[in-house]
Amino acid sequence: MTTPNASTPITPQPSGAHTTAPGHGPGNGKSDSNGKSAGTVADAALWIELLLRQFPELLVELAPAYRSPSAPRAASSGARPAAAGPTRAEREEALRAEQAHGLTPTGSRTSPVRLHISDAVRDITDGVIELDEAVHDRLRMPRPRREQVSGRLLRVAGLLDRAAADDVLLEHIRDEARRMARRCTRALGGAEPVVRVGGRCPWCDSVSLRAFPARRAVLCVNPACRCTDRACDCRTDPAHRHAWSEGAWARLAAESGGELVELTASAEDTARREGAR
Repeated sequence: MTTPNASTPITPQPSGAHTTAPGHGPGNGKSDSNGKSAGTVADAALWIELLLRQFPELLVELAPAYRSPSAPRAASSGARPAAAGPTRAEREEALRAEQAHGLTPTGSRTSPVRLHISDAVRDITDGVIELDEAVHDRLRMPRPRREQVSGRLLRVAGLLDRAAADDVLLEHIRDEARRMARRCTRALGGAEPVVRVGGRCPWCDSVSLRAFPARRAVLCVNPACRCTDRACDCRTDPAHRHAWSEGAWARLAAESGGELVELTASAEDTARREGAR
């Protein structure tokens, strides 16, 4: 698989050849704020870039090493064993054959296929195809030609400027790219991002408030913290932590001595934070 250079950031480019005539583009979701639209475009591009960088790693994790029974064995027990198994390119090629034709490489495998990796690859692959087709349909462009995941993602990234005229489409691209990038990160063993929040917990008075952007929630991570809400599981479950959802952040900022602006910024769900991890 040919993958893009992950060190080169994606810059959405105008599509040029595909020009939508006035009055014939998407009829709803028109952006009223250029600043907001530009921010969403930038965030969508960052999520796509993160997915482009991590998806090839997911393919390598999926393809197990295997050794043909006909391969020559070491001459003696004291001799250094020869390198066995295919190269990375061969494993990726075997994976593509398996996905496209249901073919599996011959020979015994030294490691089993991990189902959570396989499920993630299938989900992301299907999601990218559906996103590519949905973008072309919304922009009233011809059905996109078949392409690998990386090629489809780059194609969607190249249409972000045109999608900026349609808030609904633009937010859908960002949300789907974010969802798939997050799925990829979790499958690769990445930890959920956590951001420290200023102020003290209203219940235990410790500086243990943390924002979890993926959940859009703030939690107190102090194991000894217990609130007075009878409906909260932190009273009965030692592993549970009291959480404040987005609607309670203003009250939390007032009670904790923190700043609402800082709290909101800390919980902002952006690819910049995860891409720098």
